[in-house]
Amino acid sequence: MLGASSTALCHPLKDKGCFSFLTQDFPSMASSTLSPSTPSQLCSGKSCMFSNTHAAFVKPIRTHMITKDKGMRITCQATSLPADDRVPDMGKRQLMNLLLLGAISLPTAAMVIPYASFFVPAGSGGAGGGIVAKDAIGNDIVAEQWLKTHGPGDKTLAQGLKGDPTYLIVEKDRSLATFGINAVCTHLGCVVPWNSAENKFICPCHGSQYNDQGRVVRGPAPLSLALVHADIDDGKVIFVPWVETDFRTGGDPWWA
Repeated sequence: MLGASSTALCHPLKDKGCFSFLTQDFPSMASSTLSPSTPSQLCSGKSCMFSNTHAAFVKPIRTHMITKDKGMRITCQATSLPADDRVPDMGKRQLMNLLLLGAISLPTAAMVIPYASFFVPAGSGGAGGGIVAKDAIGNDIVAEQWLKTHGPGDKTLAQGLKGDPTYLIVEKDRSLATFGINAVCTHLGCVVPWNSAENKFICPCHGSQYNDQGRVVRGPAPLSLALVHADIDDGKVIFVPWVETDFRTGGDPWWA
């Protein structure tokens, strides 16, 4: 039996916990202080909380109560551990993240794929390590058909080497020029459009200008636009790397 000045402590893993201790020795106090309305109220000499559902190490709330009839002091610790306030385990969180990523990726891929083919290098090759030029929708460019719809002086973008946009040029005599002009600006890589009113290629990003053959005439671009050979093989236009002297400057090709 506990003395009048003893401190009543119970171990949560023995003798069915504090509920057994209080209901047996102090039934009136147990019914008033440990009501069923709270999820868990336990007495312990340590900070380990234990209930019939789960155990956890938490910072307890210590309360001192003294009974009138026996003058005993009982140290109680109370905590509330909501059953629903739990973090999903790692497996569930990973599954939810994968489902969310899939939901976002599918519509994005559906929008990007139709446009990506124009910038991906063509799989069909030509003579001398070249590739078959393709139009904006990915069809092979057949020289005869192209010239029927593109007049003298026309400069239209096609898919070139490494997927770079490249101008296919129609000469004044309605023949295709033997060279194509890479449309990637040598300053910061913007695609340079042809300005027929100015008879120049003018970069919309920083104002660099090139003449009708792609030679730089105004900065900040430091170099002329790159060249490729535009050959015809089996009726189709073939872009082939240009490794010879740059006929516009008389120097070695900087891109080779």
